[in-house]
Amino acid sequence: MLLASAVVVWEWLNEHGRWRPYSPAVSHHIEAVVRAGPRAGGSVVLGQVDSRLAPYIIDLQSMNQFRQDTGTLRPVRRNYYDPSSAPGKGVVWEWENDNGSWTPYDMEVGITIQHAYEKQHPWIDLTSIGFSYIIDFSTMGQINRQTQRQRRVRRRLDLIYPMVAGTMPKTQSWPVSPGPATSSPAPPCSCPQCVLVMSVKAAVVHGGTGPLQPPAARKNMALSGVGKLPQPPGPGAKPLDPTGTIRGPGKAIRGQVSNAPAGATVGSPASPQGGNRKTGRAALATLNRSNLQRLAIAQSRVLIASGVPTVPVKNLNGSSPVNPALAGITGILMSAAGLPVCLTRPPKLVLHPPPVSKSEIKSIPGVSNTSRKTTKKQAKKGKTPEEVLKKYLQKVRHPPEEDCTICMERLTAPSGYKGPQPTVKPDLVGKLSRCGHIYHIYCLVAMYNNGNKDGSLQCPTCKTIYGVKTGTQPPGKMEYHLIPHSLPGHPDCKTIRIIYSIPPGIQGPEHPNPGKSFSARGFPRHCYLPDSEKGRKVLKLLLVAWDRRLIFAIGTSSTTGESDTVIWNEVHHKTEFGSNLTGHGYPDANYLDNVLAELAAQGISEDSTSHEKD
Repeated sequence: MLLASAVVVWEWLNEHGRWRPYSPAVSHHIEAVVRAGPRAGGSVVLGQVDSRLAPYIIDLQSMNQFRQDTGTLRPVRRNYYDPSSAPGKGVVWEWENDNGSWTPYDMEVGITIQHAYEKQHPWIDLTSIGFSYIIDFSTMGQINRQTQRQRRVRRRLDLIYPMVAGTMPKTQSWPVSPGPATSSPAPPCSCPQCVLVMSVKAAVVHGGTGPLQPPAARKNMALSGVGKLPQPPGPGAKPLDPTGTIRGPGKAIRGQVSNAPAGATVGSPASPQGGNRKTGRAALATLNRSNLQRLAIAQSRVLIASGVPTVPVKNLNGSSPVNPALAGITGILMSAAGLPVCLTRPPKLVLHPPPVSKSEIKSIPGVSNTSRKTTKKQAKKGKTPEEVLKKYLQKVRHPPEEDCTICMERLTAPSGYKGPQPTVKPDLVGKLSRCGHIYHIYCLVAMYNNGNKDGSLQCPTCKTIYGVKTGTQPPGKMEYHLIPHSLPGHPDCKTIRIIYSIPPGIQGPEHPNPGKSFSARGFPRHCYLPDSEKGRKVLKLLLVAWDRRLIFAIGTSSTTGESDTVIWNEVHHKTEFGSNLTGHGYPDANYLDNVLAELAAQGISEDSTSHEKD
């Protein structure tokens, strides 16, 4: 039981098993419907408060988020937090994703970061809550402990999440309290919109096989358990965005609406791509008719309030009776409202080019050979860490009154590093020759020993690289050649196809868990570049990155959560040939410039090619 007051945050469960928070505005909207009780209809149309969520409806009875265009269901929950924590102050912590937009942290992570920020800690290590990241408040950056990649983070102010007071259960079902839900049925509303919805509900209750009753009969129809329905949103409501997304869990729909009006055109769309389709159908297969009715009511609010002439309905094909039922309901609602029905096909994912014969595959002008292999890393012998760093450092006799950003102790005091003891004195201070940043030499030696120990050093503040940076990529093969097809956005040139092949194996001493096996999922991996001047330049630099073992690493997959597996290592590749549905395809006007910048961050530029084999 919770006492006194708490902050309410509504959250949905993503495909990785993590609870993701809705925004404060959406949480307020959901909470308002919850507090209104059963008279609000038992469902929440998220597009009414955020147009980006137009396809989503939350069914409060089953506590599921339902996506109308795909039928996907995801669980939702009403969670409670301390009013003095980040959501109670309107504080949102976000990280910058690869598209340059900002993604909020999970609520527990955001609360942890905010707590450290309020305590004026210089940084916070998130390992204790299951994330291999450090948040550095001085640079407002997120640092990956395994790869050392840094992303920007930000702290912004938003609405305060809704507050509740009194005693309440930790997990709460809907409705909050009995009453209207158990009382005798109220007379149905006689407005045209509600008559339309009730006629659909009647068709579902009777199996959906009979024709719709005339309006006069509908008005006098007494449906068991049907209370007064709320009025739909006014004309100012935002139109349905067919590309938006809705999520929600629940029991599934059974039965199929047939005999749709003559105005409904039922197409045969292509099957949707991706792994969520089976999950969505499995969840839908448990919904009963009452849940279907609530979803139909919510759909009718969106369709009637939007006023749009056509609303695409996607991914309604397949053997399950669920999706055709939704198509039929939508068709009935829209046709009865005098709107034409438009069932459209979703965009198609095109990962690979058309088939190419061996005679059509050509070598790339200006690039020798058509493949490159890497082998196991050879241990370097000879120089000690102190001898390596001596090349890059100048001793500082009179350190400034500032912190060493590695150990966070003053440079005028001995190093605060508590790990294995380097052989240098803890009070020695050095300045990196090119960037000028100053650290305890003791700390730099410790950092070098914890890294790849390849003779290079990267400044932890500005990321300037000293020496030649190499990685821990396991052995494999890189193939590259021309194929006679053009990428979207590059109609005037052929395509460079790169094929990476890495087999599973045993981790070496440079990997996270030496001696343990690692997996290699999704190989061979096909990637694509335009055969333009800049595309060939990128290829040559990727060859340098491959030789330096910087394309892949062994770690934890951000997609599947699997550990000890081969992952991409901060140099993005395009793996979609003819589409850009996942963000890893074309057209993308900025991709070549972005990947050149990522390679430069790894110490690879045009100057590198003159020192490497072609």
